[in-house]
Parts: sequence; structure tokens; C-alpha cells
Amino acid sequence: FGYCLIYKPTYYFTHPLDFLKLWDGGMSLHGGVIGVIVALWWFARRHHRPFLQVSDLLVPVVPVGLGLGRIGNFINGELWGRPADPSLPWAMVFPQVDNTPRHPSQLYEFLLEGVLLFVLLALYDRRHPATGALSGAFLFGYGVFRFTAEHFREPDSYLGVLGLGLSMGQWLSLPMILAGAALWWWSRRQGLRRRAEPALASAHE
Repeated sequence: FGYCLIYKPTYYFTHPLDFLKLWDGGMSLHGGVIGVIVALWWFARRHHRPFLQVSDLLVPVVPVGLGLGRIGNFINGELWGRPADPSLPWAMVFPQVDNTPRHPSQLYEFLLEGVLLFVLLALYDRRHPATGALSGAFLFGYGVFRFTAEHFREPDSYLGVLGLGLSMGQWLSLPMILAGAALWWWSRRQGLRRRAEPALASAHE
């Protein structure tokens, strides 16, 4: 739904049945984030837990999934990078596109959104930040790393570069950066320290 509504709203509103063609569509990470937030809200409400407490437990491992997803993009030869200087040692040719050496942007995102973000969140989590601060740090960190990686990623052919020379991915990352910074600032200002809680998986009340 994120892909349909964000990337091709005109097409899908004029072809509504194509919403159901999951085999013929795309995926939008930003749309997925919205879906995960809704699922977390439902889970927290069902188990009578504070939403930010639940999200703080989840976000430290999210980069693992993001990183594996980018490896999958690389193996599938999709979401390739922009043309690179042929002298760049790690420039790669994606034969399904053309014979132009390109940035392996999938690997850039694996290293940034997967490895580096995982390490930074793990280190920050060890400091036992206030409730919500870890979730804010994730939103901010992912937004910054995705915005950076988009400089090397080929924009979608049907969109190209949008206003101010930014891609759709970069425009969608800006709200995440702002929301993450705001949540991090708010949580630290509130000073709600995380308390030891029983494992969520065993919560039945």
C-alpha cells in the first residue's frame, strides 16, 4: 500500500484492482514503517504496554532485517546505483541494466542501514536511555543513512529526481529524520527511564 499510494497513486486510483496484484507491484520501506507502527500500536494496546516501551524493544534488531533485505536486493540485481567513475575499484556492472559501471548502492545501504545502524543502536541501548529515545534514535539514524545512500542510488525511472534535486526516497526520509529528532528530544526531556518488565512474549493480561 505504501508503494501504491506514495509512488504511483494516479495509476492505482485509476486501476484499483491492481492493488491486489502483489506479484506485480513494488515495495516501499517507508510504507512498511507505517505498517509496523500500526502493528506495534495494536500489540501494545492488546498487552496493556506503553507503545514506546514496545518500540524500544524492537528497533535494536530492525537493522538486521534491513541489512538482509539489501543483500537480497544485491543478489537480485535490483535497486542498482547511479553511474560511477570507472576507476572506482568497487564499481560494478549490472548487465540487466547496461554496461555502465555503477555504484553498488545496495551494499552501501547494507553497511549503513544494516551494520552501522545496528552497532550504533546497540551501543546506545547499553546506556539505558529514556523510554522512546531509542526509537527516536532509530528513526533519525535510518533517515540520515537512507538519505545519504540515495545520493548513490539510481532514482526510479518513472519518477526521476524531484524538487531540489532530491529523489523520492530522500524526500520520504526527511520526515523520519525530523520525527526521530523530535521524539529523541521529547523523551530525554520527559526523562522516563525504562523499567525492568516481564518479557512481552509471556504477557497474557
